Formats: sequence, C-alpha cells, structure tokens
Amino acid sequence: MYRERLVGTEVRSESARRLQQLLLDYHDFRHYKADHRLLDSALTVADWQARRLKQTHKDLYQHSGYQGGLEFLLTDLYAPANMTRRDDNIDRVFPKMVKWLPDHLLDTLSGLVELNLITQQLDLELAELLDERDMHARTVTVEHYCEVYRASQKLEQRKHQVMLVADVGQQLDRYVRNRTLGWLLSMSRTPAEMADLSDLHDFLHRGYSAFRKMDKVNVLIDRLVTREQQVMDNILSGHPEPFVLPDDL
Repeated sequence: MYRERLVGTEVRSESARRLQQLLLDYHDFRHYKADHRLLDSALTVADWQARRLKQTHKDLYQHSGYQGGLEFLLTDLYAPANMTRRDDNIDRVFPKMVKWLPDHLLDTLSGLVELNLITQQLDLELAELLDERDMHARTVTVEHYCEVYRASQKLEQRKHQVMLVADVGQQLDRYVRNRTLGWLLSMSRTPAEMADLSDLHDFLHRGYSAFRKMDKVNVLIDRLVTREQQVMDNILSGHPEPFVLPDDL
C-alpha cells in the first residue's frame, strides 16, 4: 500500500538510502509471505524457535533485570505475528523519518528492519525444507529441526542474524539512556493516536521501557551471542543435545 511512498521519497544520505532499500525489501517480502502456502508453517516455526530461545536462556529470563528486554527482542523483533499495521505505518512515515531523524537513528532503525527481515526469511526457508521432507511444522522435533537447519542454504545469514541481535541491542541501550527520548515518547502519545500511529508508538515505548530498566546490557548481549554461536556449532557438528550448554556459558 505504501510502497510508492518509499520509492518516491528523496534520500540524501547513505543511512537513509540503506533504510529505504531495507524497507522496500521487507515490504516486498511481507506481501510475498502473506500469500505463501506455507505461511502458517513459517509462523509455527517462529513460535517453536521463540520457545526454544526462552528455554536456552531460561536463567536470563528469570532475571528480573533482563526479562523485559528479552521479551521485547523475541516478541516484537523476533516473532512479530500481528505487526502488519506497525510495519505499514513505518512505511507511511518514512518520508518524515528521513527528513527529521539523524543518521545514527536511521542506522539503528535499519538494523531493526534487517533483523526482522532476515529472521522471517530464515523461518520461511525452514518451513519449506520441512515441507520438502514431508515433516509437519506442528510436530517438529529437535532432530527434524537440526536436519533442516543443516540443509539450509543461508548459514551465513544465520551467523549475521546473531551479530545483528548484538548490534541492535547495543544501539538500543545507548539511546534509552538519553532521558530526552523518554520525554519525547511521553509527549508524542496523543499526536500519535491522532495520526493513527498508536501501534507504532506503543512498539517504540515498549522497547524504550524494556531497555531502560536493564543494567549491564553488554553482559546480556555477550551471553546471548556466545550461547547462540555455540548452539549453531552444536547443530552443524551433529551434537546429540545441541541446545544443552555448559554451565559457564
């Protein structure tokens, strides 16, 4: 619906150009995925992986200082099942974003969009690989998951996905330490509702609130990345219990 607005917006910086291209790629993929015969399977795969991540990082989820941030990463960024309005609104306000936001914020938004896009592309690929092997996503086992994971043609993207989580998390942490951002989010709630942007505003406010409450985000990010890299190595090497990690990780 808003693709023409993305294409027709004049961009003047490399950061704006990158965000524009990522939003176009994500816009096209969202519409492709919406009509895909394996849409439900892809959503099931995403849900399975979200539950696996929560189990792998159970100790971090149980930590009161990290739970909100992890929930935001997985619910809003990793597996956004009902975010069509939010994503459409991002497309809709793109001309204003590139006009008013500084490049460093556009870079952060680019990371968020890229993480969302890559994650959903990888979920759909796994759903397709399961389907090729007559495996049902609703009854997928660890063995089935690891089999199609190893068959993936996008292992470099998977490595990049893990590093994107680190980059996005660290950038978000820097911005939420700025009290001005919290004030702006508070002041902009009513204008956002009037402009039919309340879902986008709520998304931003959830992220701000979650990360604002966290201490030592760098420790959280380091643990997440180290553990997920180990999980990937375990799967690729055929480890019998790929999601069971040493206590010191």
